Amino acid sequence: MVMSKSAVIQIVGYKNSGKTTLIGKLLESFKAMNLQVAVIKHDAHGFEMDREGTDTYSHHQHGAAAIAITSPYRTAVIEEQATSLVQLIERFKCYDLILVEGFKREAYPKIVLLRGREDLSLLQELSQVRAYVTRNQDGSRVRAIAAPPLHFGADESQQIAAWIAREAGIASPAP
Repeated sequence: MVMSKSAVIQIVGYKNSGKTTLIGKLLESFKAMNLQVAVIKHDAHGFEMDREGTDTYSHHQHGAAAIAITSPYRTAVIEEQATSLVQLIERFKCYDLILVEGFKREAYPKIVLLRGREDLSLLQELSQVRAYVTRNQDGSRVRAIAAPPLHFGADESQQIAAWIAREAGIASPAP
């Protein structure tokens, strides 16, 4: 089952299911594969990236609707508006792969993280579930009933990265 040409995969699950931890491990694997990966994270609660005392904070306080700061090594853009997932993916299309943390209801290929049996309903509720990752409190796997064909344990991040790379057609990981 080959993923879309845009090489986008969502990592979804409820709070404290291990999404950010898994993405960190996947990023390490993708870096070792020499892949350029972008991450888009959904935050339903709002966030602050700038801090008091910086020039960009001052610009914001004085009414700037958008601020960009760039150096030879990094660029940041802060806009006082929501940006859709589609717009962000378009902005990041130059990368080999885009990992999306959250946005459960969007229609991109997904890996669902399950904290335990109480989260199994996600496998039926969400679209385009390609795989799921499980680990309950004692570290053992939770088997899903009528689940997608692929099941990984939380400790199999390298195998997950290799599978994503193959499915997205962006790398042939070493055996």
